[in-house]
Amino acid sequence: MITEEKRKVLELFAQGRKLYKLMQFPEALKYFGEALKSDQNDGPSKVYYLRCKHYIDNPPPEDWDGVFVMKTK
Repeated sequence: MITEEKRKVLELFAQGRKLYKLMQFPEALKYFGEALKSDQNDGPSKVYYLRCKHYIDNPPPEDWDGVFVMKTK
């Protein structure tokens, strides 16, 4: 059974992911940040939160397909 708190995190993550795919990174960042307020150990929200921060500073090309390409190890 899923807890109400986890359900909230999943809903916030899903909304953030939709915005992320639409390249609306500042808006997506807010949803991932809210998810992390509810569960600071939520791995997927952490990953996407950091990716949004990266893309806000370094926007992907207009034909971006949603794939994150690591440039460093």
